[in-house]
Amino acid sequence: MKILVTGATGNIGRMVVDHLLAGGADDVRALTNHPERAALPAGVEIAEGYLGRVSSLPAAFEGVDRMYLAPMLETIDEVISLAKQAGIRHIVDLSGEAHWTPIAQAVEKSGLEWTHLFAGDFLDNATVWAEQIRASDEIRDPYPEVESVPIAMGDIARVAAKVLLSEGHNGQTYELTGPEVLTRADRITQIGTALGRTLTVRQVPADEAVQIFARTMDTAEWYVEMTGSMVGWRPEPTTTIADLTGAPATTFAQWAAANTDKFR
Repeated sequence: MKILVTGATGNIGRMVVDHLLAGGADDVRALTNHPERAALPAGVEIAEGYLGRVSSLPAAFEGVDRMYLAPMLETIDEVISLAKQAGIRHIVDLSGEAHWTPIAQAVEKSGLEWTHLFAGDFLDNATVWAEQIRASDEIRDPYPEVESVPIAMGDIARVAAKVLLSEGHNGQTYELTGPEVLTRADRITQIGTALGRTLTVRQVPADEAVQIFARTMDTAEWYVEMTGSMVGWRPEPTTTIADLTGAPATTFAQWAAANTDKFR
């Protein structure tokens, strides 16, 4: 069974490759736009290509039975059409609600077997405060009370590999979350604990927050607006990661302890 991992040198795709190999896969093809610097494990077949460059995909899709589909909206219809023409049987996509809904819709409409992995806030999104944390113990944020259930990208990769390597997942939508509900202020506090510092949070108006975040991100206005839309939302953690993989989801405290270098 040949498994194709798209976005194989991206944050999640690269870990999907590793988990597939650890799970016993012996026919993995990795799609990467830069094979010369991919540094993929020995035994992984490298296919040069990119989901955004559809002309590169027919050769990469040839002979593939199952595919991990990284999220890319711009070419989703062409990608799915080519996957169907190539005879790919099952697509495991990373998608979700709202912005990513067209990915799940396109996969379902294809008539191929599918499994959706819906994931929300990533643990790594906490690096939005990194610049401030390096400079001060007082962190300014527009919506410190907003809650989410942040998830580790490695946990998403573990689930993707498990689904790709086993049966019984056709037509399933898996809601993936971390193990605990945390406010934005909670996460800042836990980063401080990992650093051995006491971090406090000061709420600031949205326009001031945009100016702060714009120093390190191009989408600061969208980010602040999106965060504000979550005020009052009460998310619930799922046990899907543990149920599917047999190991619990990564906690924020574990992630923060392992990633203190991002904030120093």
